[in-house]
Amino acid sequence: MLALVAGAPASLAEGSDSVEGKTFIIGTDTTFAPFEFRQDGELTGIDMDILNTIAKEEGFNVEIRSLGFSAALAALSANQVDGVIAGMSITDERKAIYDFSEPYFESGVQMAVAKNNDTIKSYEDLKGQTVVAKTGSEGETYARSIADQYGFKVKALDQSASMYEAVKAGQAVAVFDDYPVLAYGIAQGNGLKTVTDKVPGGSYGFAVNKGENSALLAAFNDGLAEMKANGEYQKILDKYLADPAAAAPSNFFDLVAKSFPALMTGLWHTLLVTAVSFVIAMILGLIFGFFKISHNIVLRGIATTFINIFRGTPLLLWAFMFYFGLPQLLGVGISVWTAGILTLSLNAGAYVAEIVRGGIQSVDPGQLEAARSLGLGYGKSMQKVVIPQAFKMMTPALINQLIISLKDSSLLLAIGFTELLYQGQQIYAANFRVTETLLIVGFIYFIAIMALTKLANYADKRFNK
Repeated sequence: MLALVAGAPASLAEGSDSVEGKTFIIGTDTTFAPFEFRQDGELTGIDMDILNTIAKEEGFNVEIRSLGFSAALAALSANQVDGVIAGMSITDERKAIYDFSEPYFESGVQMAVAKNNDTIKSYEDLKGQTVVAKTGSEGETYARSIADQYGFKVKALDQSASMYEAVKAGQAVAVFDDYPVLAYGIAQGNGLKTVTDKVPGGSYGFAVNKGENSALLAAFNDGLAEMKANGEYQKILDKYLADPAAAAPSNFFDLVAKSFPALMTGLWHTLLVTAVSFVIAMILGLIFGFFKISHNIVLRGIATTFINIFRGTPLLLWAFMFYFGLPQLLGVGISVWTAGILTLSLNAGAYVAEIVRGGIQSVDPGQLEAARSLGLGYGKSMQKVVIPQAFKMMTPALINQLIISLKDSSLLLAIGFTELLYQGQQIYAANFRVTETLLIVGFIYFIAIMALTKLANYADKRFNK
């Protein structure tokens, strides 16, 4: 689990120009139906079907990492993945950084408003208003290109579902998005309606780092040409675009039943990463907590530096640093589990160190003096007298830190860690039932945290009598 090179991209290893038999790690978005989304727990969509078909025909294997669009590009730049397919428009700016395949989809942009909005019917009605578009998308590019002309503001969001909810909640009056994504979402009941014609947009392409993985890019192009020639390409498009209403959402109880396996997988990953990271955090906290109260100025300085760094910087920053930054410095791939555990354990370790320091210093100094007067050495006095008393006072704060670590694990979804909230996002990205899905996720979090709190309190009473 903690191996640094687990799942390292093929581009980091030596090999011939042939792709046959090789496994390539491909980054993709998390929420861009119908191009990539999860259905019954499986990642599917136009991009996934095209990629898997080409891989089968060309004789190579793919490992998909569903990261989110921006995170997928960061992973590609960090050589954490070999390529990206995520409804990515081919632009001149991107061509300076990446090599693209032949276009596999011709895009276009439409504007949509809330279903009950009869005020906004054209771009002229947007004056003084705010619209939303997906970060880095063709929709954002087009919206910004006409924003000054029609006098509106553009707010970029990371997920299609979030954009649609913003429009329905009145935080924005309209959304600019790729027409097939809008069509699919409307068919699923996302509460919107289109009010403009399609504006021709750019072309989608499969991307690799510039000058790298040329064999993979050539294989993709060969496979795409063959798919178009034999009709398989059109079948895939028709499957998702010809009748998007075919996958219309069911009732709430069906949603719970269909979501349950994926959410339980997410819960298991959440509990596991929390448990492992908290054990490491306890070890780090004890070490640096004792350093903090040491008479040695060097040890105190080391502990103070550690605590200030990891308490004084955002947890999400370290998640990105470990997953995207460290591989560029070390030249090796780092698994999402390694990055997640490092992030949570170091952050929690800094807080545990302060809990340990405070607990020990809260013990009456007379207790140590009394133990020393009875002939016990400093180490024995701390072990037998001070630490047991300190631990009783530390326990409530440690339980609280454990709960905080469990909730903080949800931030790891930003690097594609498949915890509970990540699984929830995957579900509502496909059915656009955001509120209901988040209620289910919130209820599972509540039950898990209450059970963990009860267990920790029982252990506290059992061992601190």
